[in-house]
Amino acid sequence: MSSQLNHEPEIKARQTTLFDRTFRDSEGRIVLAQKPNLPIIVGLTATLLQPLFTNSKLQTGLDLVAFGALFTWAWLELFEGVNYFRRTLGGLVLVGLLAFKIYSSGNVNF
Repeated sequence: MSSQLNHEPEIKARQTTLFDRTFRDSEGRIVLAQKPNLPIIVGLTATLLQPLFTNSKLQTGLDLVAFGALFTWAWLELFEGVNYFRRTLGGLVLVGLLAFKIYSSGNVNF
C-alpha cells in the first residue's frame, strides 16, 4: 500500500544551457530572425527614401522618422526580445544608432 502512496509521476527537470537562453524562445524554438515588425519596416523604408530627397526638408523629416523608428525597434528588442541574442542585437543597434547620430552631427572632435 505504501508503494501506491509514493507513486508519483517522475518529472525530469531539464537544465537550460547558455545556448538555450541565447538562441531559443519561450517555446523552445531557435530564433535568430523574425518577421519584420512595423518599426523596422518604417525605419528601413524612410532610410531608403532619403537619397531621393537630398537638400530638402523632406529629407530631414525622413531622417527623423528613420531614426525614431529604428530607435524604437532597437529599444523593443533590447527590453522585450525573445532571447539573449535578440536583446543583444537590439542593444548593439541602439548604441550604433546613437554613435552614428553623434558622429554625423559633426559636434565631436577626435
